[in-house]
Amino acid sequence: MEEVRLVGGALPVNEQEKKEEVLNRYMEQHGLKSTRQRSLIIDTFFAIGGHLSVEELWSKVREQDAKVSVATVYRTMKLLNDCGLAHARNFGDGQTRYEAAAGREHHDHLICTRCGRIVEFENDRIEAMQEAVARKHGFTVTSHKMELYGLCKDCQRQPPAPKTEA
Repeated sequence: MEEVRLVGGALPVNEQEKKEEVLNRYMEQHGLKSTRQRSLIIDTFFAIGGHLSVEELWSKVREQDAKVSVATVYRTMKLLNDCGLAHARNFGDGQTRYEAAAGREHHDHLICTRCGRIVEFENDRIEAMQEAVARKHGFTVTSHKMELYGLCKDCQRQPPAPKTEA
């Protein structure tokens, strides 16, 4: 799957320190220990960025340590999601994907339903319109996500897949 990022990037040093503080505090509060495998998974996740499934992350982590189990990756990503350092996303392909939450500005997504390409974007006019609609209806928005599904420009150029008879 190809991914295009129009926003975000590597964490600045102060954001990296804040991320470690949040994680350490959460783990301490929940009686969790820092392990070498957990640290490897977390470091790999933040280094790669993007929208990773557990299986994609597991594959990358196993390049460095073949003994890491997929269950350890699942538990670590749940930990990052629970402490607010990652967001779990489902883009309609039946797979949960994770993206870093720390040091990231709000953004929305375009998702290609054929190849799975994900494009992140920001648009101040869309954000302002959403706020205006909420105000008009007496609603206070506390968070939102916008996902637009369709065909990317490369998939639009390809002929439709032939239909198979059942």
